Amino acid sequence: MLYLQRRPAPPLHAHVECIWLCRNQPRPLALERVLPTGAAQLIVNLSEDETRMYAQATDGFSCRVSSGTVLTGVSTRFQIIDTAEQQFVAGIVFRPGGTLPLIGSPASEFTDADIDLENLCGRACSWRLRELLLAATDPETTLDVLERWLTALFRDRPRHPAVAFALAEFHTQPFVARIDAVKQAISLSPKRFIERFKTEVGVTPKRYCRLLRFQRAVAAAHATQLVDWTQLALDCGYFDQAHFIHEFREFSGLTPSAYQSVPRLFQNHVTFLQAS
Repeated sequence: MLYLQRRPAPPLHAHVECIWLCRNQPRPLALERVLPTGAAQLIVNLSEDETRMYAQATDGFSCRVSSGTVLTGVSTRFQIIDTAEQQFVAGIVFRPGGTLPLIGSPASEFTDADIDLENLCGRACSWRLRELLLAATDPETTLDVLERWLTALFRDRPRHPAVAFALAEFHTQPFVARIDAVKQAISLSPKRFIERFKTEVGVTPKRYCRLLRFQRAVAAAHATQLVDWTQLALDCGYFDQAHFIHEFREFSGLTPSAYQSVPRLFQNHVTFLQAS
C-alpha cells in the first residue's frame, strides 16, 4: 500500500489539514464503517469515476451511487463504503471551517452529505481536476495538482473571531466541556454564536466537542490492544462507562469492545462484512 500526505503551503495551511493520496492492491470486496472525525473531506476516486455509499436495508444493504469526486461534509455518525473504491484515491482533509474560503457555501449545507463537486464548482472544474490527477506521473505530482487546484479556488474569508477562539479552546482540551466558558468569553449572544459556528464548521459547538471527545477515545483504543475501558472513558471526559458506551455506539454503530476486536489498518476504517 502507498499512502502519502502533506500539509499545503500558506495560505492554504490555515484551512486545510492535509492533502493525501492512497493506492492499494485489489482486496477482497468488503464493507467498511468510516467513523466520523469532525472534518470535511474532498475525495476523488481515481480508479473508477464512482462513489458508493451503503445503508442498512430490510433485505441487506442498499447502495447509493454518485460521481467519483465528492465533498463529504462533517459526519455525525459512521458511513459505509466498500474496499473496491479505495484502490486509487486522492483527497483533501479540511480544518474546521476550512471549506468556507474554498467552496463559499455554509458548511452546514454539507453536514451528513456527499455532494458531487460539479454541483459546487461546475462540471468543467470537476472534470479538469480529475483529468489533471490522472495525468500526474508520480505521487508527489498528484499532490502538487491538488494543491494548485486549491490555490486557484482560494478566496480570503477569515473565520469569525468567536469561532476561531472557540475552536482553539476546544482543541486545547478536547476532553473537557468548555462550551459555557467560551460563550461567556465572546461578544456574541449564545444563539448567534451557535448559528455562526454551525455555518462555518457544520455542526453545533456541542456536537463538535462530542466528536472531538469520541475521536480521542478512538485514537486511544486504536493505539493499544489491552484497554482499561473505565479509565479510558474517564480520561476522555465521559461521565462513566455507560455514557462512554452510549456515545461510542451512537457515532460508530459499535460498542468499544467490538471496535477493538476488529483488525484495522486505519483507526477510522472498520471492516465488518466480507463478501463471500
